[in-house]
Amino acid sequence: MTRTVVVDVDECVGCEACVEECPDVFTMGPGDLAQVHNPEGADDDCIESAIDICPTNCIHWEE
Repeated sequence: MTRTVVVDVDECVGCEACVEECPDVFTMGPGDLAQVHNPEGADDDCIESAIDICPTNCIHWEE
């Protein structure tokens, strides 16, 4: 089963940490909130790092 990374925009505060950590996957979208623009743009280690540094824990994997 494949998993994909998602951002819960209701929890995002727009700090841009994920964009700085993994810009090939994340970008800032409407309302200056993070969004996934290319879920396959980087390896899992980069995405995991973005998940780990998110201050609101709004990034997670979804099956």
